[in-house]
Amino acid sequence: MYHEKEKILDHKTILKKIKLCIQLMELHDENPFKIRSYQSALNSLERGDADIMEISESELSKIPGVGKSILEAIVSLKETETFSTLDELIEKTPEGILEVLQIKGLGPKKVKTLWEELGITSTHELMEACQSGKVAKIKGFGEKTQETIIQNLEFKASNAGKWLYADVEESIESLTSELQKSLNSSEVVIVGDFARKMEIIASAEWLIGTSDISQAKSQFKAIEAFELDKSLSSPFVWRGKVKDLDLNFGIHFSDLNNYPSKKYALSASAEHLKSLVDEKETIAEKLAKNGFKNDEEFFSQINLQFIPVEMREGYDEVSLAKEQKIPTLLEEKDLKGILHNHSTYSDGKHSLRQMAEYCKELGYEYLGISDHSRTASYAGGLEIEKVQKQHEEIDQLNKELAPFKIFKGIESDILGDGSLDYPEDVLKSFDFIVSSVHSILNMDIKRATKRLLTAIENPYTTILGHPTGRLLLRREGYPIDHKTIIDACAKNKVVIEINANPWRLDLDWRWVRYAMDQGVMLSINPDAHEMDGYADMKYGVLVGRKGGLTKEMTLNALSLKEIQEYFDHKKG
Repeated sequence: MYHEKEKILDHKTILKKIKLCIQLMELHDENPFKIRSYQSALNSLERGDADIMEISESELSKIPGVGKSILEAIVSLKETETFSTLDELIEKTPEGILEVLQIKGLGPKKVKTLWEELGITSTHELMEACQSGKVAKIKGFGEKTQETIIQNLEFKASNAGKWLYADVEESIESLTSELQKSLNSSEVVIVGDFARKMEIIASAEWLIGTSDISQAKSQFKAIEAFELDKSLSSPFVWRGKVKDLDLNFGIHFSDLNNYPSKKYALSASAEHLKSLVDEKETIAEKLAKNGFKNDEEFFSQINLQFIPVEMREGYDEVSLAKEQKIPTLLEEKDLKGILHNHSTYSDGKHSLRQMAEYCKELGYEYLGISDHSRTASYAGGLEIEKVQKQHEEIDQLNKELAPFKIFKGIESDILGDGSLDYPEDVLKSFDFIVSSVHSILNMDIKRATKRLLTAIENPYTTILGHPTGRLLLRREGYPIDHKTIIDACAKNKVVIEINANPWRLDLDWRWVRYAMDQGVMLSINPDAHEMDGYADMKYGVLVGRKGGLTKEMTLNALSLKEIQEYFDHKKG
């Protein structure tokens, strides 16, 4: 049975509650020493390998920074999902302040100032104060900060109730299993955005095919996981929210005769359904004729090559299918190595050895380590001496782990003028370089594009990392001229990253086809900061497939021998 409550308390949730406690202590001017001690404990717990839920009190007490107070807090969290200090702080904090604290760019000190000087205790009041110009007049804010707050509030509001695919994947699959079990005499399938593996999910949609719709409705009503909203529902579509999860749902009912066509229609985008199959009829019009048992039979009837579900987005997939040009899409098993990863040399959680050994254990042929460069001091960026030390360790590990190989990489900051971090003699020492923007993100399209172009034209850039710097549902990326950037990568033989971190998924899948058409290879990179981060490769593959990515156009689908030759050729 699906019970979201059972999943609430885990390692990450405990850390989030400790972080919230620290924020509230700062908000209420608590003892600075106490704040520092909590922060120290949090830092240790974030960096460590141990799962809080699985270790004993004795083991917890041995973690650096975990003193008596924080230990009691963690024990209480594990048992009751809260602790007294947090409860007391929440009690004296207006509820809306907790939401204001989530606004990007507003730390506890600024929130405190807004609360004390303008009486702001909600995001609604904050927006009104910004729009009236009051926030800009407060010392330490100004017009620029005010405008940034407005943009962040608007961005947050536009994404309310939306989830990353990766964050709801398990819940939706669990709910699907429960529906299939409870409605065992019916056909049950997930449709909508989730079926197409969209990066952001605004609603979970299911189709129920049955010979007895009334019975299916009665069976559905008995499932506790769903909260039905009758005002949003109709006889053939029931809507509401998944309990304990701020996620909308839709349950579509269909008789068995119409089930195949409904399944197709509800799993495709509106634009795909409008696509012309011939001079007379669209996909939707062909579907309306029904008379097929499954998708394969449908495509055969309309003389189109089979289009995978994830590609049914209304771009050029129908045109490609007419010409039998839908490619064989990349699969996870095609990937031979993992590039763009971090270790404890910079801001990673696990050592170089741990990252390498686990990568080998997973069956990969090679690992690209690419810790942060020196300008990224906030992330422990590598000074030149540290680079040399890491390279020495890589040489030693390569002897031990052969034929598995660690490639010497770096995630070089693209500086404000587009140049790369480190002098030329250091850049030469790397096997490959991932060039990425991490600072001065408030650029217009002209400046951002020029900055990236300069980095792309640098002969030492191997891969352009997360091209727009976006964090899905958190911040918009800086605007870039995608065609100009991709064309420059083609000219300079630069690979473009599909950053597989579910928050990034950048390059966006909508540009994958254009990149491939220009001869630009893509690289599925997890940007892993710990061993578990390798699992994100899956999400990079999913969005790559949406864009039509093939094995042949994926850099890290190359074998060890092939990618060694690629890097050698790139270096000249």
